[in-house]
Amino acid sequence: VRLVESGGGLVQAGGSLRLSCTTFGSIVSIPAMGWYRQAPGKERELVARINSDHSTAYADSVKGRSTISRDNAKNTLYLQMNSVRPEDAAMYYCVAGFDDELSRGSWGQGTQVTVSS
Repeated sequence: VRLVESGGGLVQAGGSLRLSCTTFGSIVSIPAMGWYRQAPGKERELVARINSDHSTAYADSVKGRSTISRDNAKNTLYLQMNSVRPEDAAMYYCVAGFDDELSRGSWGQGTQVTVSS
């Protein structure tokens, strides 16, 4: 499945951002989707995921200020992040796959988030 992320850009620290991941094809049959991020010199991090049973999980670093959601009618996955911090700056990737092997699924090209302090 082809995934296209959007919504990245420059955001001020303390502000909000909403990333979108649009699929070319229905996402109804996709069990799990999620967002990863990677900053220069850092390891890739799973930011948030939504599973086939609609349960969600978040990295501790974003828990409480982020919400992942999917709109099957629009074939789109979202990540809403509030109270953005400088350490949130990274390339954000959308991933679609299976509950137990999400990182082995399909990846988008990424959208860059830059945070100004």
